[in-house]
Amino acid sequence: MKTHPTTRCCALLGSLLFLATAPAVFAQTAATTNGQTAERPAADPDDVASVDAIITAVYDVISGPAGQKRDWDRFRSLLTPTCQFIPIQPQQDGTHAHVVLTGEQFLQNAGPYFEQNGFYEKETARRTERYGNLVHAFSTYASFRTAEDKEPFQRGINSFQLLFEKDRWWIANIAWQPEWQGLPIPDKYLSEMQ
Repeated sequence: MKTHPTTRCCALLGSLLFLATAPAVFAQTAATTNGQTAERPAADPDDVASVDAIITAVYDVISGPAGQKRDWDRFRSLLTPTCQFIPIQPQQDGTHAHVVLTGEQFLQNAGPYFEQNGFYEKETARRTERYGNLVHAFSTYASFRTAEDKEPFQRGINSFQLLFEKDRWWIANIAWQPEWQGLPIPDKYLSEMQ
């Protein structure tokens, strides 16, 4: 698979993710949305039973055709109350920068893009390290505009931090690095799932 440079679509998504303006406040067992506190949705036990299941659930929720509303309550049910989303994006001056978003900020900024545009993200390889109740997974992804597309418009690596607590898996943080010109994904992260 060849290296894919940053595209306009990727740049647009990156810009949306950087436009985090409304803070979200989290309680230990509650999420805040539009100033209203609500109980966190209960997770489907199948979604949180294993590392594979919870990562698969993330890709499943964000993927879909244009016009399809995503199941954001399912998405919220996968996250710790303090989960952070950390995109790394290239800047016009040739440097790169990151931003730290809460789960709600991520949904406010990326959610409309996912629903207005066809977006499918598939895991193509994974490297996993585990120590006790802590897992770090490098999940190589490919992004497509339709389910039928053969070539992705973007590739990269999602870095998942996962915790096992209260008889289930939780997503503690997701940071991601898109592939861009001059920064190809190393072969060791393109190999079969591990």
